[in-house]
Amino acid sequence: MASAPQSISQNKNVVNETKNWLFPFILVTSLFFFWGFVHNLDPILIPHLRKAFNLSDLQSSLVDSSVFIAYFVMALPAGYIMRKYGYKSGILIGLLLFGTGSILFVPAANSLQYIYFLGALFIIACGLTFLETAANPYVTILGPAESATKRLNFSQSFNGLAAFIAPAYIGPMILSDNNYTQVQIEAMAPAIKHAYLVSEAESVKMPYLILGLIILAVAVIFYFTNMPDVKDEDVEGEDGASFSGALKSMRLRWGILAQFFYVGAQVCVGSFFIKMATTSSGIDERSASIYLGFFGLAFMLGRFFGTFLMQYIHPRKLLISYTIINIVLTIIAITGTGIIVVYSLIAIAFFMSIMFPTIFSMGIDGLGHNTKIGSSLIVMSIVGGAFLPPILGIISDQTASIQYGYIVPLVCFLVILLFAFNIHKTDHA
Repeated sequence: MASAPQSISQNKNVVNETKNWLFPFILVTSLFFFWGFVHNLDPILIPHLRKAFNLSDLQSSLVDSSVFIAYFVMALPAGYIMRKYGYKSGILIGLLLFGTGSILFVPAANSLQYIYFLGALFIIACGLTFLETAANPYVTILGPAESATKRLNFSQSFNGLAAFIAPAYIGPMILSDNNYTQVQIEAMAPAIKHAYLVSEAESVKMPYLILGLIILAVAVIFYFTNMPDVKDEDVEGEDGASFSGALKSMRLRWGILAQFFYVGAQVCVGSFFIKMATTSSGIDERSASIYLGFFGLAFMLGRFFGTFLMQYIHPRKLLISYTIINIVLTIIAITGTGIIVVYSLIAIAFFMSIMFPTIFSMGIDGLGHNTKIGSSLIVMSIVGGAFLPPILGIISDQTASIQYGYIVPLVCFLVILLFAFNIHKTDHA
C-alpha cells in the first residue's frame, strides 16, 4: 500500500500531465471542427457549381473526386513527414495548405472556370490529409488505450457541429434562387449572361476567404504552442516500423476496406442530399440547404450519443446495430417519395456518425510502432470518396433518377456490416 506522500505525489503528476496535454488537445480537437466545416460546404458547392456551369451529376461529382483523390495522393507523404518530424510539423503543413487553398477560391471565382475551383479544392484537401493523418492517431494516443475509441468519437463530435453550421448558415449565403436552364442562359444577352455568372461566382468568395484567413491564424497559434509529440517509441519503439509489417494486421486490412466504403457512403449521401431533397420532395435549394443543416446536426448528435452509448455497449456491437438501421433507411430513401426521403437521409446521418472514428480506431488497434503507417493507409482509403460518388452520378444520369443512384451507399453499408461482423475474429498483429 502506497504511503500518503507517495499518493499525493502521484496525484500531482497526473494533474500536471493533464495540464500539459489539455491545451494541445483542445487545439487538435478544433481541427476536427475546421475540416468538418469545409467538407460540409462541398454539398453546397455541388448544386451551386452544377447550376452555374450547367454540369451533369457525373461532372458535378468531380468536386468530391478532386477532394478525395488528394487523400490518396498525400496520405503517404503526410505519414512520412510525421514519422520524421512529428505530429506538429504535419499539422502546420496541413493548416498552410488548407488556408492557401481556401484563399484561392477568390481567383477561381474571378476566372469563372470550373477547373480552377477543382484545383483550389484539391489544395485544401491536401492540407486536410495532413490534418487527419495527424489528428486521428494523436487523439487515440492521448490517454488510456481502452478509452481511445470514446476519445476519438468525442473529438469527431465537433466535426458534426461543423456539419450543422456550414450548410445551415453558409449554405443560404452561397445558393441563390436563380434556376435558369442552359437554354435560358444561352438566350441571355452577353452582358446579362456575364453578370449572372459573376454573381453566382461572387457568392463563394467571401466565405472561403474568411475561412482561409482564420485557418492561417490557427496555424500561427499552433506554431507558438508547445505540442508534446507522442512518439511511436513511447509505445513499442520506432525501429522496425514498415508497411509490410503494418499490413500483416488483418484488422488493418479490414479497416482499410471498410473505411473506403464508409467514406464513399458518407460523401454520396451528403453530396447529393440537396438534389435528393429537391427532386423527391419538391422543395427549393435554399430550404434543402437548411435541411442539410439538420443532416449535420443529426450527425453531431449521433456522435455525442454514440460516445455516451459506448460506455455501456461495445463499439463493435454498436457499429453493427447502426449499420443495419442505415441499410433499412437507405432502402426507404431509394423507394420512398415526398418528405419521408429527406427525413430518412437525416436519420442516416445520425447513424453514420460513429462509423469513421470507430472503424479507424479498430483498424489501427494493436499496431504499436506501425500506428503512423496504419493511420496513413486508412487515411488513403478515404479515396473511396473520390471513386464512389461518380458511380452514383453515372447511375443517376443514365436512369434519370437520383434515388436509384443511392444503391451505391446501400452497397457501402453492406460492406461495413461485413467488417463489423468479422473484425472480432482478427488478431492484433
